Amino acid sequence: MGLALVIAVIVVASAFNYTNGFHDAANAIATAISTRALTPRIALSLAAVMNFVGAFLGQQVANTVASVISPPSDNHGQVVLIGALIGATVWNLITWYFGLPSSSSHALIGGLVGAGLVSGSAVNWSAIVDKVLIPMVASPLVGFALAFGAMVAIMWIFRKAHPGRMQRTFRRLQTVSASAMALGHGLQDAQKTMGVMFLALVTGGYVSADSNLPWWVIALGAAAISAGTYSGGWRIMRTMGRRIIHLDPARAFSAEITAASVLYITAYVFKAPISTTHVITSGVMGAGATKRRSAVRWGVAHNIIAAWIFTLPAAGGVSAAVYLVLHLFLP
Repeated sequence: MGLALVIAVIVVASAFNYTNGFHDAANAIATAISTRALTPRIALSLAAVMNFVGAFLGQQVANTVASVISPPSDNHGQVVLIGALIGATVWNLITWYFGLPSSSSHALIGGLVGAGLVSGSAVNWSAIVDKVLIPMVASPLVGFALAFGAMVAIMWIFRKAHPGRMQRTFRRLQTVSASAMALGHGLQDAQKTMGVMFLALVTGGYVSADSNLPWWVIALGAAAISAGTYSGGWRIMRTMGRRIIHLDPARAFSAEITAASVLYITAYVFKAPISTTHVITSGVMGAGATKRRSAVRWGVAHNIIAAWIFTLPAAGGVSAAVYLVLHLFLP
């Protein structure tokens, strides 16, 4: 039963990672598609490849996620993780259905905390505050400010340039910025699910807590999120690409390149599992606000921010309920 439950955790984690891929495909490529810098299929292929590569670029975020809770070192601990993953997956599907770019990262963290609390597992509140809650608030603000500043700088530098020629240049540059964004998404989001897989192996006694991630965990996480990304998430893509603001190539480039920078810095410097969704969405708002304040559809932005705030407790509640049901039938 022990090995079967570990395998079950890994299968459910891969399913969550797949939903993470198609749920967050819009993060990297919606702006590039909306400006016609890339065709949808080329953009999805590029994002899938860069997601896969990004997953191999570090383990810092995975280690942080694995430290969020300490489930029991027995079959019961695996049930806790399964409950957390199913709850996070359900919330991903709900927000995908309504086209809301909520955070898969915070759905997963919320799921771990929700299942952990009702199961009596130890919850690392220090890590949650320092690595999740503070970055959750700070990263969108930084993304907004940096994208706004980057676009102001571009407008000043190219103030005498021919508008059409300038936009054509940035449309070509979007291949670079979209690739950087997709690489950062793989670096951040693929690692989060790897952290849960690793936690299942530690709980089952198959690896020690201070071991490196097994290569097959990294490969499996990379493959699942890449496959999900390639399948696309068109509902959320429409929200990101057009419903917040109609971006031109220069503003799309500003949003993407600043969001990618935030992803790399938080992964390598702060080891924080931040939301790629929060950063790119706030970047789109920041770059769009340089056009004019009314250019951003703040009503849509309000709904998105509400989904951000609600994600942690909602995913936690769903995961807690799923765990309680599973606990009735599994040891």
